[in-house]
Amino acid sequence: MEKKNIKLAYIGGGSKMWARVFMNDLALCKDMTGEIGLYDIDMEAANRNKRIGEHINQSPEICTKWNYVVYESLELCLLDADFVVISILPGTFEDMRVDVHMPEKYGIYQSVGDTAGPGGVMRAVRTVPIFETFAHAIKNICPKAWVINFTNPMSICTKTLYDIFPEIKAFGCCHEVFHTQDFLCDILKEHTGICAKRKDIYTEVAGINHFTWISSATYQDIEIMDFLPEYIEKHFEEGYYEHGAADQYKTDCFAYANRVKMDMYKRYGVLGAAGDRHLAEFMNGSWYLKNPQQVESWKFALTPVDFRINQMNEKIKESKEMAEGVRPVKVEKSDEEAVDLMRAVLGLTSAVSNVNMVNKGQIDWLPKGSIVESNAIFTNNNVNPIMTKPLPKSVQVLVKRCCDNVDVLYEGIKNNDMDMIFAAFINQPLCSCLTIDEGRTLFEEMLAHIKH
Repeated sequence: MEKKNIKLAYIGGGSKMWARVFMNDLALCKDMTGEIGLYDIDMEAANRNKRIGEHINQSPEICTKWNYVVYESLELCLLDADFVVISILPGTFEDMRVDVHMPEKYGIYQSVGDTAGPGGVMRAVRTVPIFETFAHAIKNICPKAWVINFTNPMSICTKTLYDIFPEIKAFGCCHEVFHTQDFLCDILKEHTGICAKRKDIYTEVAGINHFTWISSATYQDIEIMDFLPEYIEKHFEEGYYEHGAADQYKTDCFAYANRVKMDMYKRYGVLGAAGDRHLAEFMNGSWYLKNPQQVESWKFALTPVDFRINQMNEKIKESKEMAEGVRPVKVEKSDEEAVDLMRAVLGLTSAVSNVNMVNKGQIDWLPKGSIVESNAIFTNNNVNPIMTKPLPKSVQVLVKRCCDNVDVLYEGIKNNDMDMIFAAFINQPLCSCLTIDEGRTLFEEMLAHIKH
């Protein structure tokens, strides 16, 4: 079969980590080739990734060579693009330091701070104007391109794209559900001895990004959820981490022991389909994030911005060494699905995966027009969301509150309405501990940093 020749425009092409994963997956794809255009405000980083890509091209493991081109302008990068990938850090780590750590003086602790809570709100305030620029450029230059967003806050980023350009062919991808599927495969193995991969099981998924829920998980005719009560009774106290030891969170801030997820299942009867660090931020702050001691008791970690900065510096060092040929580039397939989804919309295969898209009724208990996360079928030039099963009413009200917050926040940012932005800010579950006056003070302090 002749390979499909495409142009992929990568906005955020200087990415320190995700770009290498993506370039590897593309190089191992047998039926696509073409150009990967790299655009980034950090031109040096984009050029490093170009050189890394050229080293990948020399690897004996690859199936396809790609032409890597660094562009100085967004417009040139988008010209003739078949796909646009958006993976950026909105702002700096010093901005994130304010997002994550300033609320701590008011007793608000955030384990991530990029989607929900006061940190998520401020990140959205910074990000929406950037995505407005992207959406206008895509509309004017490559309106028929498929757009894949990886940037957080996922829901409001995707909402911006659709609001500016309603006909855009865009979806948001997040791998949090994948990790929960790995967790479910481990449960299946413990109870049946069956060794399945996450792609072997089908999960019923519904919610909003990072606050998605699984109501059913089947392997052939086996309902894995039926094993959960016994599994939780056995493992709840010590916890279980699908990618390592249950206490790995002590040295790896991104790890967790799934105790929050298991506790929420005991409470609601459905399974939160994100890592504990994300799930906790959508709940009342006193439940899992009251203070560092309580976080420790639930066996996950707060992620200090200094940890992220150190990780970034390590990745920059690795990238420089790979670009210079000092460190070998290891080419291996990741567990991400972006390339498989690209192949599907090109008509090379078909796929089912969880994605973030406009609600057209696939989740009938959430407002139409909101950005929701559900399964969708990917076929030739089509992505069609799958109608979801209803979640328990007790979960619906939790998700709807957070979904409404995204919509109110977006309208506030779009119209520069500080009262609407504050309404979304003070209604964050993590802000439940604040008085209105405390909330207003914190809001203005955080906002002043953005305006500065």
